[in-house]
Amino acid sequence: MRGEPSFWRRNGLSLLLSAIFLAFLVGQVLTGQAAWNEEIVREGQAPLTLRAYLDSGHFISATFENWESEFLQMGMYVLLTVWLRQLGSAESRPFEPRPEHIDPGPAPWPVRRGGLWRRLYSHSLTAAFLLLFLGSFVLHGYGSWRHHNDERRLQGRAPVELSEHLGSSDFWFESFQNWQSEFLAVLSIVVLSIFLRQDKSPESKPVRAPHRQTGA
Repeated sequence: MRGEPSFWRRNGLSLLLSAIFLAFLVGQVLTGQAAWNEEIVREGQAPLTLRAYLDSGHFISATFENWESEFLQMGMYVLLTVWLRQLGSAESRPFEPRPEHIDPGPAPWPVRRGGLWRRLYSHSLTAAFLLLFLGSFVLHGYGSWRHHNDERRLQGRAPVELSEHLGSSDFWFESFQNWQSEFLAVLSIVVLSIFLRQDKSPESKPVRAPHRQTGA
């Protein structure tokens, strides 16, 4: 009998992705602080400490502007793939339903509980992504407003109200430029996985699979 896999083997993918995320986040913080300090020093202001920078609109806006587009992309993708298909794509459910593969073991507790808990659980993945999107959108709007007013103060101009900023083209430009790129990324993996392969990846069809095969 094989022994229990090690902690790293059981969680290697999430651990490595978390480490990469943290490394890039630290890189964003340090380079963002340097870039913003260059700008405010040029305007005769004192540079921000790291702690002050983490509370600045520059950092909050840049961070949650990107997070909101990621969560919107994933939430919409999870939801749209319930009904829509793409012939030949590894990222699409097949046209002919296949029997679900369920590992033996106890079902999650909301399934065992049944009723309302089961219904909520059956849509919890989409709901979680959309809630994360809404939270990130709110924080992006708040951070963007603060950063916009910081820039206006450096220029000697009066700050604007939050409602005015949220209705501005600048704010929506920040959002749309990220949203379009996220859906381009999803479109790319959906279409490219029809014709291209990556051996042993669960995001790819088997190397010998025909182009018309739909689903991994």
